[in-house]
Amino acid sequence: MKYIDEFNDPDLARVLLDEIRATVTRPWALMEVCGGQTHSIIRHGIDQLLPEEIELIHGPGCPVCVTPLDVIDKALEIAARPGVIFCSFGDMLRVPGTDRDLFRVKGEGGDVRVVYSPLDALELARRNPDREVVFFAIGFETTAPANAMAVHQARRLGLTNFSLLVSHVRVPPAIEAIMTSPACRVQGFLAAGHVCSVMGTAEYPELAERFKVPIVATGFEPLDILEGIRRAVRQLELGEHRVENAYPRAVREEGNPVAVRMIEEVFEVTDRNWRGIGPIPRSGWRLTEAFRAYDAEHRFDVTGIRTEEPAECRSGEVLQGLIKPTECPAFGTTCTPRTPLGATMVSSEGACAAYYLYRRMNAPAAQAGGAVPEEMNPVV
Repeated sequence: MKYIDEFNDPDLARVLLDEIRATVTRPWALMEVCGGQTHSIIRHGIDQLLPEEIELIHGPGCPVCVTPLDVIDKALEIAARPGVIFCSFGDMLRVPGTDRDLFRVKGEGGDVRVVYSPLDALELARRNPDREVVFFAIGFETTAPANAMAVHQARRLGLTNFSLLVSHVRVPPAIEAIMTSPACRVQGFLAAGHVCSVMGTAEYPELAERFKVPIVATGFEPLDILEGIRRAVRQLELGEHRVENAYPRAVREEGNPVAVRMIEEVFEVTDRNWRGIGPIPRSGWRLTEAFRAYDAEHRFDVTGIRTEEPAECRSGEVLQGLIKPTECPAFGTTCTPRTPLGATMVSSEGACAAYYLYRRMNAPAAQAGGAVPEEMNPVV
C-alpha cells in the first residue's frame, strides 16, 4: 500500500538505525508529541532498538487523554438529558468521568451515538428537527477544520438544533509548558506530522530558538519516526536547534491555508485546562461570538459539576513524561482497558493503552548490536 508498506521496510530501518548509532555520542532525551507516534513506537519496539543513549519520552499528545475531567462530566450530563442525541467518536465512550462514562449513560437510556465525522452529527440534526444534537468536538489542530466546517454548515442551513461541546487543544503552547516545567528533561521534539499538515510549521521556529531544542515534524510509520529521531539526534550532536520537516509528503511550511482560514473564522484562541497537567494559557480554541449559539456549554448551561480524579491514578505524570505507564502501581492490575482509572488506558492514542496492548506481548526484543527483527510489526 503506497506510503505505508514502503515505510515499514526492515532493511531501510537497519540503515537508519546504523546512522543513528554512528551519530550519537552522549545521552539525549527526545519527546514524541503525538500519542499516535507513541503507539507506533511501542508497537514496533522502536524504543528498544535505539542505542541506549537515546531515551524517548512520551508526551501529552493524546487529545482524548487531556480532555479536562470537568468537560467529560459536562458531556455525561448533557448526554443523559431527554431529547438529546449526543454524538462522539468511539474512543471517547470509555473515557472515565468522575463516576461514569458515556457507555454507562447509553446503557441507562441516553441516546449516545458513535459517528465518524461531525458532518454525520450535522445530518442527524437535519433529520431530527425535534431533537437537540450535540457533537463532542475534541482534538488537536488536526480535527479542528472539520468541526469548524460542521458549525459553518449548520448556520448556512439554518439548523438551530445542532451544537458542539468544544474541547480543542493546541500543540505549540503545550511544548512551551513542557519546556518551562522545572521537571523538564526534554532536549528535542518529534512534532506531530498531522498537526503540521494543517497548521504548518510557522509557530515552531520561535520555540526552537527560545528553548534551544530541535523540533522535527515527523510522521507515524516506523521509518518516519526513525528518520525524525535521526535528524533530531544529528542536530543535538552538532549543537543546532531548528525546525526540520521529516514528513514532506504531508507537511508544508504554510500548512493548509484553506483549513486554517476555516478555523480562524469559527474558533478563537482561549486558555484551556489539560487533564492531568493543568491550565495552559492560550492552549485551546472556543467558538467565536459569531458562532456562540452553537456552543453546547452555553446552550445547556451545565453547572454544579464537581470533579474528582481517582487518587491511585498517575496518568497525569504519564502525560507529562515524568513516568512510564509501567511505573504506575495500578497499571495492568486495578487499571485495565476494561476497568480504566484514567483516559490514557482507554484512548486509542493513550500511552498506557499502548503499553498494555504491546508490552504485555512476547514481542521480539532488540538483539545484540541492535539488530532489527525481520518484521517491524509484531506477531499478533
